[in-house]
Amino acid sequence: MTWIRNSLFPSSVIIIVVGVIIALTYQSILKPPPPKLCGSPGGPPITAPRLKLRDGRNLAYKEHGLPRKKANHKIIFIHGSDSCRHDAVFATLLSPDLVDELSVYMVSFDKPGYGESDPDPNRTPKSLVLDIEELADYLSLGSKFYVLGYSMGEQATWGCLKYIPHRLAGVTLVSPVVNYWWKNLPLNVSTEGFNLQPKRNQWAVRVAHYAPWLIYWWNTQNWFSGSSVANRDHSILSKADKVRS
Repeated sequence: MTWIRNSLFPSSVIIIVVGVIIALTYQSILKPPPPKLCGSPGGPPITAPRLKLRDGRNLAYKEHGLPRKKANHKIIFIHGSDSCRHDAVFATLLSPDLVDELSVYMVSFDKPGYGESDPDPNRTPKSLVLDIEELADYLSLGSKFYVLGYSMGEQATWGCLKYIPHRLAGVTLVSPVVNYWWKNLPLNVSTEGFNLQPKRNQWAVRVAHYAPWLIYWWNTQNWFSGSSVANRDHSILSKADKVRS
């Protein structure tokens, strides 16, 4: 018995040391630094109107178009990754005449952890949808409203379809990010779409699917090219889009 204990001791020490090294590596390299809350000591100033949510978090938002009470079409815009409430392109690019003609009011907001919205360490697809519904009720958008999800904003848009379909007057997905592992997509279609991406983006979505805990490191390391979207690489854009950008 003594021999067994002695023989296990070195292995146990090695396992503990390796575990500590992995934990420290995760904390220093793989895990994003802690956020600085807007309005907190040392944090950025608060410049946007904010809603205090059910759990005490603050959600920043920005209103566009006609006044809420005057508009016939009330739209919640959900931004993508690496963007915020200011990037509601469909609100900022519409001409005032078209806004009046269509009677449009649009509100964009910073998703949790973006811009001036507090992070939500317990965020789930459903909790984000509840944030959206709470924002709609706070702004008195009525029993039904429209949702427009852009790029990665489609994740929350799908969540709205799943969790609050009774609140939706209509839904639009614009340039949505594709889940190539979605079982309802025909295999030949998902495979073709996956292979049309640059290799760097293929690897980025593989990491997101198989090892999401590596995402922060993958998109911040300098050893090889990460996601072209995260790195703002315009080489993947068409000629027309490059001119616009």
